[in-house]
Order: sequence, then structure tokens, then C-alpha cells
Amino acid sequence: MGYLDELNESQRNAVKNIYGPTMVIAGAGSGKTRVLTFRIAHMMEQGIDPFNIMALTFTNKAAREMTERIGSIVGGGEARNITMGTFHSVFSRILRYNADRLGYPSNFTIYDTQDSKSLLKSIIKDLNLDDKAYKPGNVLGRISSAKNNLISPQAYAQNADIIAEDKMAKRPEMAKIYLNYANRCFNAGAMDFDDLLYKTNVLMRDFPDVLAHYQQKFKYILVDEYQDTNYAQYLIVKKLAAVYENICVVGDDAQSIYSFRGANIQNILNFKRDYPDFKLFKLEQNYRSTKNIVEAANGVIAKNKDQIQKTVWTDNGDGEKINVIRTLTDNEEGKVVTNRIFDKSKGDGLMYNDFAILYRTNRQSRSFEEALRKLNIPYKIYGGLSFYQRKEIKDLLSYFRLTSNHHDEEALKRVINYPKRGIGQTSFQNVIIAANQYGVSPWDVISDFNRYPVSINTGAKNKISLFVTMIKSFRAQIDTMDAYALAKEIAKASGILKELHTDKDKGPEEVERYQNVEELLTGIKEFTMSREDGESKALSEFMLDVALLTDSDQDEGEDRNHVTMMTIHSSKGLEFPHVYLVGLEENLFPSQLSLNSRTELEEERRLFYVAVTRAKITCTLSYATSRFQWGNLITCEPSRFIDEIDSTFLKFEAPTRGGGRSLSGGVSFRENYVGGLNKPLNKETRSLKPMKKMSSGPSSGRSNGSSHSPSNLKVGYNVEHDRFGKGKVTKLEGQGADVKATIFFPRHGSKTVLLRFAKLKVLE
Repeated sequence: MGYLDELNESQRNAVKNIYGPTMVIAGAGSGKTRVLTFRIAHMMEQGIDPFNIMALTFTNKAAREMTERIGSIVGGGEARNITMGTFHSVFSRILRYNADRLGYPSNFTIYDTQDSKSLLKSIIKDLNLDDKAYKPGNVLGRISSAKNNLISPQAYAQNADIIAEDKMAKRPEMAKIYLNYANRCFNAGAMDFDDLLYKTNVLMRDFPDVLAHYQQKFKYILVDEYQDTNYAQYLIVKKLAAVYENICVVGDDAQSIYSFRGANIQNILNFKRDYPDFKLFKLEQNYRSTKNIVEAANGVIAKNKDQIQKTVWTDNGDGEKINVIRTLTDNEEGKVVTNRIFDKSKGDGLMYNDFAILYRTNRQSRSFEEALRKLNIPYKIYGGLSFYQRKEIKDLLSYFRLTSNHHDEEALKRVINYPKRGIGQTSFQNVIIAANQYGVSPWDVISDFNRYPVSINTGAKNKISLFVTMIKSFRAQIDTMDAYALAKEIAKASGILKELHTDKDKGPEEVERYQNVEELLTGIKEFTMSREDGESKALSEFMLDVALLTDSDQDEGEDRNHVTMMTIHSSKGLEFPHVYLVGLEENLFPSQLSLNSRTELEEERRLFYVAVTRAKITCTLSYATSRFQWGNLITCEPSRFIDEIDSTFLKFEAPTRGGGRSLSGGVSFRENYVGGLNKPLNKETRSLKPMKKMSSGPSSGRSNGSSHSPSNLKVGYNVEHDRFGKGKVTKLEGQGADVKATIFFPRHGSKTVLLRFAKLKVLE
């Protein structure tokens, strides 16, 4: 058991205690993944059958890495017998195996957020409701909250308090929408992500034999990130662990930051109530960060009242103090931070992927993107449009989905006339109306017009019938062809490859779309080649993997030498040598929306704690004294969280000139910078000149740029845009003041801009 020697005493004790209810409170950077991994390996070394172990992780990527690490200790073959993955991936497989109990096909589709919003948009239109009062995103959030609290559409409609809330919010028809949404999903043989938990609870509630089976199968249950579980997840785990109570939960109440997704911190705080004889282990040694960072974070989180007491410490060196930078504007903040990254990377010989810029909201990224582009610093924004959400990828995936599950309404709606085959929107809308009238799926209607009469002309019916025949032919090959062979056949036969194939009339965007489809097919080829003997290589199996990808599972294998930009919520579980935490202003962070109660403020403080503890070597805080919001310049005050850090761990820097380096390095007086924005500016600050307004004419320091009027600009000219960088004019249209240019930017694709507002600079 040499692997136990790799652990400190607290970690070792948590690993060796494999029976009974156990809670491991793991401070930031304390090695909780290692403890989980070694604990499972130790269980197997003690003779526990891996088939009896279920481990629920935060991402599928984490599950794969843990399985590999366990395999290196006990043997890879046995490690693969552990049931390990996210809540959604593990329970989706249980649902597929028992789908008939709930009236679903085993190959049910999993709707992503985009699918759900599209369906809700259709329902809102069908019910003749105001789409401004019933915005699909808000409606979906309301339905998601209901499901996470295990409230069915019927119970929702009968709950007087809920109905009263909806009326107050001027959405009195929410119950009707929820019921319609549930019925349409059921008829389509589809579940959304929330259903994967909601339906699992229904399955275990209504079928005691199923619950008993899995209670006996999963005698040992481990849950990572327990502080982030919602009520539905909590109840599933509690039911499964009820017989043997060999349950181990790992987490940190100080990092509970997902209440907006339904996470309930009380699940971890009340673990001792559910299991009075539990054993508690605390992992308090931080291996990640310097002492200054650890102590600063400790001082802030100590202000929270609702928490499990622990003392995080480190043997690492003191490190640099946390820098605090004040800038005059949000644009200047972007320039200052970017200049620091540039100087530090060049001066210290660092890679760009050593740096991360973290912010409270996605909209803050703009000023940093512009500044990074101007210095040609590569960057990547996480949480943006993923590969699998691009139109051309969604189109082809919809064909795959429809092949596997003919009743998938959203997939059918997306591809029935793509590529165009003469089936109009009106015809398909009549199909939807008929399907709703007969209580069946749209596929049922289009595959049997004799049984389900619909008002469509003969020509449209014939075209639809050809489409149905094509999809059925794909389905006939699903069990005989592997995922790649069938995917390539569908891409060709559907006409998508021909539609996207490049020729002289296609622009750069079309080329990229075609290449994206090629990349998808390459990924499917790799999937089929990576499957072990005996594992399914079917297209439906690949689709299951895609449907359950999380943000952290995507974007592997590409060039990683770039500055990382993301919201703090997205950064959880990650670490970076150098972190810039920006926008530290009242009403921005903490958010103005989170100042109504102590509970909300404490979650914001936990979010700040998470941000600071992502840093390994240096942490820099920045804020602006003014920023634009909705076109108005507002005055900002520094965040209270800066003031909550002991000044021993901080270094305040003088204001900067025009986004460059600081005028005089650090200063030792705190009062001029924190809580002192309403005081007169000091002499040095008062002498700063305001930023010059950007113009479309030649800029100083660049002799190769010139200003051209709309009438002089020509197709083929190379230009530079303030936001999108350098590009080439590919099209001009319009007259006079309304001239528009289509410009291809290598980083952003084609953009159409109105010349009188674009402020373009023509490059000779």
C-alpha cells in the first residue's frame, strides 16, 4: 500500500475510513481529488467489488482521469467496472435501462438548453402568449427550478403559492406552458437535463423494485462537490444510500457558489442531521497557493457566519503580496491588466497560459479582448459558443438524433427542410397542429398521412415522404454500421456536405463551416477507434457522450498557449499561476442583485474566495472608478471585499497613465484607494489627462493607416476595426450615409458594418 505514503495524515485518515457515512471537508488546493481517487483504490484493495461502487464527479473529464489513476494502482481492467461520472451521465444510463417503466424509448433524446428554448418558443406562440412577458429563457428557468424541487406540472398547477407568484410576475399561464412542455417532450421521446434527475427520482419513487435493485448494486457511494448538489440530487443519493449508509461526500462549504442553479448549501451543512453517526475529516493544508494568498482568502471567508469551521494553511512560501490596481475607466482597466500580462510574460519568460483574467459577468470581457488583440496576445474566452453549438454542427447532429429517435420534434423541425427540399414553414406548422390535435409526435403524422390527415398539398406531402424514407434508411443501418461509417453516410446522403462544399462562390465563413463538419466526422472516427472490444461503436452511443458533455469536458487537444478569460463561476476547480481578478466594484462584485439578504451576500463572498484561491503564485485585484453601463458613465466605488482583506497581504499601486505601467510603483497608504473614492483626488491623480476619444482618422504612432470616406473604400481593401482587428473588405452595398461593408476578420469571421459608425482605418 505504498500509495498511502503519498498522502498527508489527514488525507490518509479520510482514505482509510471506507465504511459508514463520511464527510470530507476539503479546503481550496488541499488535494480532494487525490483523496477521492485513493479512497476508491483503497476500497478495491480491501476487497470491495468495483461493481458495487458509484462515484459522482463534477465533470466527465474528472471521472476519466480518476479512472485512469485508479487503474494505475489496482489495474485498469477492474477500474473500468466502477460506475463513475456526473450525476447526469450516470443517471441517464439508469434511465435508458429502465425507460420503458416511464413510457420512454430507451434511445430517448437529451435536449440541450437551445432545444428546450426552441420548443418553448413554439409553445408560447401556439398559446398566443406575449413572447416579451414569456421569454423562453425565463420560462425555462422557472420550469428548471420546479423540476429541481421535484414539482410536477400537475403539482405546479395546484400550488396556490406558485400560481400567486406567477400572477405577480405577470406570467399567469406558466402552469399551462409547463404542462405543454412536458407533454411535447414526452411525445418527442425527449428529456432535458433537469429531467435526467427529475425522472430518476420518479423512477425510484414509483418503482420500489428498481430502487431496491440499485441500493443493492451501489453499496458504496462517493459524491464530489457535495456543496453544489440541488434537492433532486440530494434525494437520489439519500435514497440509494439508505440501506448500507456507506456514503462519502467531499466538498467545501466555502466554495458553494451555484445557488442560481438550484444548489443548496444546506445539503452539506446538514449532513450530520441526516447521518448523526458520521465521521468528519478536514483537509486543511493548501498545496496550491502562497501564504499571502491563503491568508488573504481566509480573512475574507471568515466573515461568513453560515459555515463549517476550518483553518486552511500552507507550507508554501510567503510569495508576493496581492496587488490592488485602481484605474480611471473600465477601458483603461483592460489596458493596464493586458500590459501587465505582456510585460510579465516577456520579462519572466512565461507562457500566456500561465495567466487568467476572471470577472463577475461575461459582459466585462470586452475591454480586455480589445486590449489583448492590440498587443497580439492570444486568448480564449470560456463559456462562449461551444463547438457543438455551432449551426452546421447542430444541423448534422440533428440528423443523427432523428435517425436514432424519429420522434425528436426539435431535430425534425431543424432538418426537415435543410438542405432546402421545398418543404415550407407553413406545411410543417400544419403538421405540428395536427400532431397536437391527435396527441402524437410530428413524425407519427408525416409517416402516416392516411391515419393523421393534415392540410398540406400533394407536392409537399410527396417531398415529406421522400424525407421520411431517407431517415428510415439511415435507421436501418444503425445496428450494422459503426458510428463513423453511418455519420459519413448521413452527411453525404442528407446533402449537408454538398451544401457546405467549398467552391469559388463560397466565402471564408462557408469554408470554416465545412471544416467544422470535417472535424466532427474526425472526432467520430476517433470515438470508434477508441472503443474497447465489446463496447458499442454505434452512432447512438457517440450521441450520448456528446449530449452529456459539460463545459469543462470540451475544447481538449487544441493549442493551449493563450490567456484564459472566464467568469469566476466557470473557473471553479481550476488553478492558474497568475490570476487577475477584475471589476472589483460595489454593485458589480458583489453584484447589486445579491445585496438583499445575508444569504446572498455570503454567497458572493464565497465566490470571491473561489476567485482568489485559483491563484498559485500571484493574484492581482483591479477596479475602475468609472465605467459605462447602458450608454451612461457611472461612478464606481471599490468592492467591500478589498476592504475585508487584511492590509498586511496587500500592495496598493498608484493610478496609471493611459493604460501603461504604474507611475510610481506601489504606495503604502491604504486610505487613498479603498473606501476613499469620495475624497478629493491626490495631486498625482488630479494631473492625469483624460483618455482621447478614438477617431477613424490616422492614429499617432502608425504611419501606414489612412482615413477613407465610404465612397473611396473598395472591395479587397485591408482595414482595421477598433474591436475586431484587421480584416479584408469582401462586399460593399448601399449608398450615401447608408453604405455597409462586409469584412472578413480572421479571428471573428465575416461582419457587416455601417461605415459611418464603424471607424475603420484603411491599411495601405
